[in-house]
Amino acid sequence: MRLGPIAAIGLALAAGAWLPLAPVAPLAQEEASELPPLPRPRPQRDGTGTSAMPGDRPSTPATAAINALTSAPQPVTLSAKITQDGALVPEGLVWRIFETAPDANGELALVAKSEEGTANLELAPGDYVVHIAYGRAQISDTVTVVAGANEKTFVLDAGALRLNAAVAGDIPITPGLLTFDILLEEAGGSVPIVEGLTPNDIVTLNSGTYHVVSHFGTINAEVRADLRVEAGQLTDATLYHHASQVAFKLVSEPGGEAIADVEWTVQSSDGTELFTDLGAFPSTVLAEGDYIVLAKIGDQVFDRNFQVQAGAGQEVEVLTAVTTPAL
Repeated sequence: MRLGPIAAIGLALAAGAWLPLAPVAPLAQEEASELPPLPRPRPQRDGTGTSAMPGDRPSTPATAAINALTSAPQPVTLSAKITQDGALVPEGLVWRIFETAPDANGELALVAKSEEGTANLELAPGDYVVHIAYGRAQISDTVTVVAGANEKTFVLDAGALRLNAAVAGDIPITPGLLTFDILLEEAGGSVPIVEGLTPNDIVTLNSGTYHVVSHFGTINAEVRADLRVEAGQLTDATLYHHASQVAFKLVSEPGGEAIADVEWTVQSSDGTELFTDLGAFPSTVLAEGDYIVLAKIGDQVFDRNFQVQAGAGQEVEVLTAVTTPAL
């Protein structure tokens, strides 16, 4: 597996909990020297007729042993904490180890992977890029492997976020009608971190400020907020919608029985189509505001202007006594 340049991302969670790391861009290659290369010395022939370079020394058992020791895989133990003073994260981590030098495509080669809380690996001596993911929290750092036992502990600087929403006035919302998006604001714009998160799910993030969008239904009931995630802490947040669930029915008299097989269209006050459905008793969620509902049955269209206010669900009746010519 190969990984392209990766950008560090921040996230957060409670002390002793779990969290993920972010990738880093491959190290820049050293600029080539502008000086011309020095000429190589002329090879000299030894007694066997083979070429020998000045300074070449015959291999001995001692040098062979040293070479074997310095190139053989060495034991490496990697662990992580949420905060500097926190406990080691016991599980939920994904470790990826990459070479530091990018290839011709600018990618770093993956040399090892572990999903253990504490990664126990064997790596040849040298420098590596370590990427740690803990939920949506992630970091990247480096490690140098030398002959002998190698150990390193990383600090994730992560926290956690739990989201919910209600209608203004603390009116609960059916969880199935709520989703959340979490974005990170950067110089180049908003970067989605989590999309379609359901209420009360705990997501681990690097510490930092995030832009949160709460969606009530699928049309236009939306609330936005900027929330701060602190390392080692769980942030609970409830967002409040100014919206309502709205149900429709076509009747011949107020309070009458709903007529079946009706084609429904809901438009905003400027005529923008927002919702369509077919049936006797459709429903949707709408933000506060003024709307028009059209109920078409056969070649007749019945309409009504209505207003949505934040609160519990409301019902809108359309009377067959009010008609609009079908188009």
